Amino acid sequence: MKILAFGITKEYIGQSEIELNDDSLSTVAHLKNRLIELYPNLKSLNSLAIAVNEVYAAEEDKIEQNDVVALIPPVSGG
Repeated sequence: MKILAFGITKEYIGQSEIELNDDSLSTVAHLKNRLIELYPNLKSLNSLAIAVNEVYAAEEDKIEQNDVVALIPPVSGG
């Protein structure tokens, strides 16, 4: 699956886009756990939203290998 990183997640991963091919990743929660294994700095974020195919996803939502996933870190500003 294609994973797009925005904001600080891009810095933690080292690039704005990665491909992750792992058939064991069946839910958003599984994906988050795998990404934290690969990129431990992601654990330091107090929240991390996930969008699947341009729609915000819940932890229990299913994901497929052909999905496009976006990592959306907390946003602050004024």
